[in-house]
Amino acid sequence: MQESESSAEPSAAVWRCGRFAWGPQRTLVMGILNLTPDSFSDGGRYPGPSDAVAAARIMIDDGADILDLGAESTRPGAAPISEAEELDRLLPVLEALAGAPVALSVDTRRPAVMRAALAAGADMINDVEALAAPGAIATVADSGCGLCLMHMRGSPLTMQQAPAYREVVGEVAGFLQSRLGEALAGGIADERIVLDPGIGFGKDLGHNLALLHSLERIAALGRPVLVGASRKSMLGALTGRAVDERLAGSIAVALAAASRGARVLRVHDVRETVDALRVWNAIEAGEPVKHD
Repeated sequence: MQESESSAEPSAAVWRCGRFAWGPQRTLVMGILNLTPDSFSDGGRYPGPSDAVAAARIMIDDGADILDLGAESTRPGAAPISEAEELDRLLPVLEALAGAPVALSVDTRRPAVMRAALAAGADMINDVEALAAPGAIATVADSGCGLCLMHMRGSPLTMQQAPAYREVVGEVAGFLQSRLGEALAGGIADERIVLDPGIGFGKDLGHNLALLHSLERIAALGRPVLVGASRKSMLGALTGRAVDERLAGSIAVALAAASRGARVLRVHDVRETVDALRVWNAIEAGEPVKHD
């Protein structure tokens, strides 16, 4: 296992993720590798496993700490695919990347896919349903993998149909606290878990901005926070830019999230985000920062 924290740190500051363990010294960058034909930003970009593996190698060279492989689109309005199709898209790429020098995450909500992914070398499961599927907690409990529990209102097919909250930050925090409690009760160690408020998943622009503005309230639950806002429609609403013109907005939201305590940033543009974080970290420290 690769360690980057001292043993004196409290466990609440540590995130253990399969072969890896990280302390709070820096924000981690998770590169998005969509293996789908219909994801909102880069669907169909990698027509074969070799194309996806080549893209993964570039993200590793660009400084990604984690690669997040997704074989089922969770964009707004996306219909579910079969378990067999998800596995057919996922496993050839995951198996080719097994043992890579970065953590390998699989974005799935199906326990059977989780099981197959862990057997193929995944270090992490990133679940938009926060392990709510029957058997999901039991599937991952003894694996040692890292886990991301995300908030989503509804399903990808329905989540953007007039989402409404009384107080979005409190409701999202309450949901994540509840799912964290369920995971702990199911035998999952808290140091394996990160929490994701689910930007764009059953939220409108105001909800997303409120969550990002008050991200410290999610961090106060005691686990690292993951934020994924890269290229999302909120940036289009704020800037008027098309999906492939939202790099500047994506960098802005990444740095704003990091400044409010986000420990993991899920992004499409790894190199640019890594560079932005290096500059921001140096300014915050008042001196050049050594990178591992």
